[in-house]
Parts: sequence; structure tokens; C-alpha cells
Amino acid sequence: MATDKVVETVIVGNYVEMETEAKPKEGMKSRISKLFWHGGSVYDAWFSCASNQVAQVLLTLPYSFSQLGMLSGILFQLFYGLMGSWTAYLISILYIEYRTRKEREKVDFRNHVIQWFEVLDGLLGKHWRNVGLAFNCTFLLFGSVIQLIACASNIYYINDNLDKRTWTYIFGACCATTVFIPSFHNYRIWSFLGLVMTTYTAWYLSIASLLHGQVEGVRHSGPTKLVLYFTGATNILYTFGGHAVTVEIMHAMWKPQKFKAIYLIATLYVLTLTLPSAAAVYWAFGDMLLNHSNAFSLLPRTPFRDMAVILMLIHQFITFGFACTPLYFVWEKAIGMHECKSLCKRAAARLPVVIPIWFLAIIFPFFGPINSTVGSLLVSFTVYIIPALAHIFTFRSATARENAVEQPSKYFGRWVGAYTINVFVVVWVLVVGFGFGGWASLTNFIHQIDTFGLFTKCYQCPPPALPASPRPHGLNATAAAPPHHPFNHTRSP
Repeated sequence: MATDKVVETVIVGNYVEMETEAKPKEGMKSRISKLFWHGGSVYDAWFSCASNQVAQVLLTLPYSFSQLGMLSGILFQLFYGLMGSWTAYLISILYIEYRTRKEREKVDFRNHVIQWFEVLDGLLGKHWRNVGLAFNCTFLLFGSVIQLIACASNIYYINDNLDKRTWTYIFGACCATTVFIPSFHNYRIWSFLGLVMTTYTAWYLSIASLLHGQVEGVRHSGPTKLVLYFTGATNILYTFGGHAVTVEIMHAMWKPQKFKAIYLIATLYVLTLTLPSAAAVYWAFGDMLLNHSNAFSLLPRTPFRDMAVILMLIHQFITFGFACTPLYFVWEKAIGMHECKSLCKRAAARLPVVIPIWFLAIIFPFFGPINSTVGSLLVSFTVYIIPALAHIFTFRSATARENAVEQPSKYFGRWVGAYTINVFVVVWVLVVGFGFGGWASLTNFIHQIDTFGLFTKCYQCPPPALPASPRPHGLNATAAAPPHHPFNHTRSP
């Protein structure tokens, strides 16, 4: 029997939301499907935000601390965590404004997923749409690339029989199965499990590092160079810039107007994972992290570490889906398949999106440095500068401010305070994030290319052990010492 659907109008202040609610079918299958598959609550949104925000960057933050030093590393996490929460709040305000205006015009979004570039188009015009679409898609593309690189980097630490490039091929095929997940509604169980996995990994890093203790002769000399300092800072900028999918997560909610504080609460939880783990690993290993961008590489292999690696692999598969699903939507809309009701047809149409991601992960396997480069050049505009400017220009007139669906809180100083914060965000990120950060991260990225080369087979892998030379006969014969190979300059063919 076809499911009866009821369209309900919910009025919250000036906000009119069209919800489609399906009467649940009787039976165990329906209840299980609802429990694991159909999400849309505030809790689902919180799990999605927290799970998506702290993915593989958890493993690179100790590397950033070695570049920044302990104090700067902690302060930048707190600062960019708050800044990211503010711009996520702005995106949510603009989404509600756009959706309210459209629904007053009787536009029905039940079979359409609203995306950030459409919000910009509806509020500010096609030029804003084009800029937002270009930055958002490029960032999400490289965000997916980073997850794929991280999969290969992590699995290598429990199985080095294959090089990282081969693992990238394998995990590219595995991640391609995300084409079968229709939308963010269907990430309910995955978001929950993803956050459990990163929580385990973060506390494993903290506890294992403390139990390991400081290595002999440990040094904590950071910061030593401006290039390294701003490279580390932009990796943290990237860490708290995971709200490029905010609009899609909001659209998956039954009541999107309740999103406003969710990202901030998610960020506060994420900080309880990132601060202790990064600080503990840096305390234990110090400057050694400058040559080890993946924290797993320094910790001894144990069943607990293997479990953390496996859980992070599963989580990176989930985060790949988070980053790639908005790209699937854009591609579907471009080829006219977005409102197709056949899941198999939509999945087949989505496959071409995965191919360039796969290819780029093989070209640039620089786990760690690529995060900072993406952070400075793409995240800076996508989730910091553009949302702040969009909020300023959307409400630049007195009429727009008076008729705004959501008024700025008195705690932010109303409109004057909101505009002041927005200008500060734009100037700071433009100068420090994009300017200094772009210079530093590109310099470091080019250095990785010069050192390892494009299409490198096994980035930052230890050199293969040389076969033992035949031992000469004689009582006094001694074996020659093996040649020294600096870890950070290993170049695979």
C-alpha cells in the first residue's frame, strides 16, 4: 500500500516550514528502517556536524602542534572553533531566510535538496551563486580527496604489504559505494557510529601517548619558522571549516530552525577530543612530529592502535560520503536526475563524480600538507569569507533588516555587533588564513612535490630494508653499518 503523505504547515515566528511527514507503516521492517536509516531530528544534525567535523584531521593536529608550539596550537583551536561556529550560524540564518521567502511564494521543496549555491542565488543573484558554487564544489572535491588519502595512509600502519598508492585504488572503489546513500536523511546510524569511532581514536591517542611517555631527548622547539607556523594554523582553520555541508544537513532536518546552536555545541564536544589528543601526542614526541604528519606512525603497534586505525578507516568512509553527497546533488541537478525516484539510476548517474577524486588522490598523496593547502585556498572563502559577506549584503538595507526572519541576538550586539563580527572574520581570514596561510601552505606543498614527486608510490613510508650482505669469513670481520635514510626524505618510485 502506498504511504499516505500529509503536508503540514508549521509557523515559528515569521518562519513557515513545509514538512512532509509519512505515516509509519506497521511492522518490524519499518521500525528498523526508521531507527537506522531515516534521520531528521536535532540529535541527528548534532551527530552529523560533530562526526563530519573531526575526521582524519584528528591524526594531523599533533603535526600542526609541532609547527605551532603547544600554546599557539591550543589558542588557534579555540579561536577557529568559535569562528567556525559563528559562520555556521550565519549559513543557517541565510538558509532560513531563503527558504522562508521561497515558501511564501508556494515553492515546494519536498523532492528537492536545497544547497548553499541556491541560497546565494535566491538572496543575492547569479554572480554570488557562481562564486559560491565554484568554491564549495572545489572544496568538497578536495575534502573527499583528503579522506581517500587518509584511508591509504592509515591502513598502511596495520598492513604494509601493499604500498599506499595501491591502497588508494582499493579504497577509492570502496568509497564509490556512497553513491547508494540518497541524502543526509540516511546518515543517522553512520553519523552516530562515526562519532563513537573518532571518540575512541582521540582518547586512544591521548592515553597511549601518556603511557608511552616522552621519547628520549624530546624537544618542543616550535614555532621555529613562519612557513611552518602558518601551515599549522591553516590546518586548524581547515579542521573547524567542516560546515560546507551545513545547508544539506539543515535541509535533512524536520525543523531546520532549531539548527542555530547545534554547530557550536558540536564544536565544544569536538574540542574535548582534539585538544587532549593533540597536546598529549605532541608532549610525548615533540619535534619528531615535523616528519610524521600521521600520529599513528609514532605510536607502537598494539591491538588498541589497530582498532583505532580500523575505526578511523570506517569513519573516513562515512566522511567521504558527507563530503561527496553535495557533489552528487550538484551533478544530479546538472544532468536532470535530481528528482528521479529510482535509487539505482541515481547511483549510476553519480559514479562519474568519484573518478576525478580517485585520480587526484593518486596525484597528490601528501597526507597533512594537503589539508593546510585546502584550508588556506578553499576553506577560507567557502565557509568563512563568503558566508560573512553574504550576510552583510543580504541585510544591507534597513527594509531587509526589519523584515529578516531571524534577528541577531542581543548577546551579539544586534545588527551592529553582527556586522562588526562579520567584518572581523572577513579581514582576519583574508589576511591570516588566505594570505599568510596560502603562502606558507603552498610553499610547504611545493616542497613535498619537490621531495617526493607527483604520483609518489608511498608517501612518507620508511625505506625498504636492504638485504643483508654476506658475512665475510674470519673471527675479526665486522659488518658494515647500513646507510642512513632520513624518514622525511624517502622518495618512492
